Amino acid sequence: MLYYIFRYLNDAFDLPGAGMWGYISTRAIAALILGLLISTGFGNWFINKMKRANRVEVQRDATTDPFNTGKKGVPTMGGVIIIVATILPCLLFGRLRNIYMIMMLVTIVWLGLLGFLDDFLKARTKDYNHLPKFLQFLSEFRGTSAAYRETNKNGLRPIYKLLGQFILGLSVGLVLWLSPDAVIREGGELIKSTCTTIPFIKGHNLDYAGLFGFLGSWQQAAGWALFVIVATFIVMAVSNGSNLNDGLDGMCAGNSAIMLMALGLLSYFSSHATFAHYFNIMFIPGSQELVVFISAFVGALVGFLWFNTYPAQVFMGDTGSLAIGGVIGVIAVIIHKELLLPLICFIFLAESLSVLLQTNVAKWGNKRGQKWRVFMRTPIHDSFRLTPQIKENMVKQGINIKNIPFNWICGCQHENRITMRFWIVTLITAAIAILTLKIR
Repeated sequence: MLYYIFRYLNDAFDLPGAGMWGYISTRAIAALILGLLISTGFGNWFINKMKRANRVEVQRDATTDPFNTGKKGVPTMGGVIIIVATILPCLLFGRLRNIYMIMMLVTIVWLGLLGFLDDFLKARTKDYNHLPKFLQFLSEFRGTSAAYRETNKNGLRPIYKLLGQFILGLSVGLVLWLSPDAVIREGGELIKSTCTTIPFIKGHNLDYAGLFGFLGSWQQAAGWALFVIVATFIVMAVSNGSNLNDGLDGMCAGNSAIMLMALGLLSYFSSHATFAHYFNIMFIPGSQELVVFISAFVGALVGFLWFNTYPAQVFMGDTGSLAIGGVIGVIAVIIHKELLLPLICFIFLAESLSVLLQTNVAKWGNKRGQKWRVFMRTPIHDSFRLTPQIKENMVKQGINIKNIPFNWICGCQHENRITMRFWIVTLITAAIAILTLKIR
């Protein structure tokens, strides 16, 4: 909004200082500062509002969270703070006609609403019978009761979350395929591209369409179809990885801020003709608006950490974690850097793989009547805070701890230490991802 106002004032009246709002650096810094201020200011009001409305998390017992002291009655749905503090600066300082800015705003709102519905159902478990019928239907699990739901804190059925993520990922892929504004500049021409950057390899991009040379005239269509599938998978995978990482105070918000800063650099390089040529990456006109969005998002996350660091005054819930992961995935797809995500989002990947391995190995063992595990607990960050009491309970359940491959992971660490060390790992892997621009 302000971008268009100041551009008009500059063009029509040559107003001194109005022209600086056309610079990405000015708008990005302004969005960062405003996002931080809104997050801290609105966050305080939101926390008090949620406490009065009794929208709080059920306090975990020591077998689940050994560091739960002082966390009784902590409000949830804190992702609303992050979303509001991101959207408002973007509306003020962003170019709202830019296809990439529109995609990011739709992404954060769509997944935010999906997560909010899940958090709302969890917070209302005690009043389950008073929920509207359609909300009862969305949260119902076959063969379970409201009492079971309350103790297990189930919200939306997982299939509905996956469906929402699938719809978004599919939409992102189709927009990048069909929109005339989603192009790259190559050889002085604007073209549609199914290429993506391969890390560590100089002068080489992976062309999805190139994998279907045997299809002749259908090659390009098949390449775009694969691109859409990859985009859908990326959005779903990163969104769920972020959701799994949201288990300790400040963990997900801090990791995500670091990841987004790395993506912000990549977005800026991709939008700048000189930098794109220097680093030998695709030049994507218009992607500079992603820098404004990312700056606002980082500001919102840092402001949220004011309340979310240990001991947390508010939890982001699925409202925040689903939106954060979705945003990261969509940005990577837009700038054609999705193959860098395993580095940038290494922590999310580790959390997801730990859960997948644990779940499938446990199912395989159960079919044979045995208690098989790969990790002591998952997601992987939970293994680092195991207490002797939790280990004793595992033994009582018939689990042979000595046969667990990763039983050497040091437990009984304070969650603040775990969080900080995970931040450090994310900082290192994000730096390596940026370094791949030169190691090619």
